[in-house]
Amino acid sequence: MLYFESDYNQGAHEKILESFLRTNYEHLTSYGFDKYSDSAKEKIRAACGCPDAEIFFLVGGTQTNAVVIDSLLRSYEGAVAAVTGHINFHEAGAIELTGHKVLELPEHNGKIDPTELSAYLRDFKNDANNSHMVQPGMVYISHPTEYGTLYTKDELRALSEICSENRIPLYMDGARLGYGLMSYETDVTLADIAKYCDVFYIGGTKVGALCGEAVVFTKGNMPAYFMTTVKQHGALLAKGRLVGIQFDTLFTDDLYFKISRHAIDMAKLLKEAFEKKGYSFHLDSPTNQQFIILDNKKMAELSGKVTFSFWEKLDDERTVVRFATSWATREEDIDELRKIL
Repeated sequence: MLYFESDYNQGAHEKILESFLRTNYEHLTSYGFDKYSDSAKEKIRAACGCPDAEIFFLVGGTQTNAVVIDSLLRSYEGAVAAVTGHINFHEAGAIELTGHKVLELPEHNGKIDPTELSAYLRDFKNDANNSHMVQPGMVYISHPTEYGTLYTKDELRALSEICSENRIPLYMDGARLGYGLMSYETDVTLADIAKYCDVFYIGGTKVGALCGEAVVFTKGNMPAYFMTTVKQHGALLAKGRLVGIQFDTLFTDDLYFKISRHAIDMAKLLKEAFEKKGYSFHLDSPTNQQFIILDNKKMAELSGKVTFSFWEKLDDERTVVRFATSWATREEDIDELRKIL
């Protein structure tokens, strides 16, 4: 069986496992105040070109979105997101459970259009009944998006300016950030993200870590008593070293970026394999997620030999499925897939 279902179905990069073994018997301070977490934060600040960034380590993506969004919003505010945004589409109501509504905007290949966002915020302000409505308190985007697409630097700048004008934060979900940054078709750098976003997170779970996400507040804007909010959500890890050590390793010698580029290279080979066999794509993704249209008979045939994710029903005879590469995908896996196709 070949495995292309997701990018977090394997363990962790061997250098992370080596780091765990090397540091296992050290006595370290709890809750992420250990020397390895401090070192990881300094390395992330340097990589972001943001020396004053405030950083907090959490365990998983859904947990991170719920904690960050709840900490930034007042009780009567909601988060603006594309209708296909992860917090609206695949987060099982986790944001609504915190008491905050997800406010939907149309999606364009998974992205929010800045012009539509500006119009939405303007119309809300001009609505005489807005005091009876959930107020837009932040804008949520992900990079890559749920469809593996990427914001351009101009789009990111435009969204940032709109949020600034409306005095609401721009928050980027970076669960797969490494794969976005290392795409051959992006003009966005980590420093750009730190410049234009008020807060974002660097995903580790899907990019070589056993678990863990690094939340980065870029404008001296970490909410007061943020750790208290984290603990109220049951998200405070006593052995915070476990995430700190992983990010310290990932941001040593550009490991995070190197393994992300590997996934992009494997995705390129996978995409070429499908193209040469005449398969169609639902959209053009420049990252590690590829969305292929399969007729249902072919889907059933492939599922006996390859794992992949159901994405959406296209019509009665065709289905969109997702093939994902990762930091751990081997070229031999792509070679075997070619033979099966």
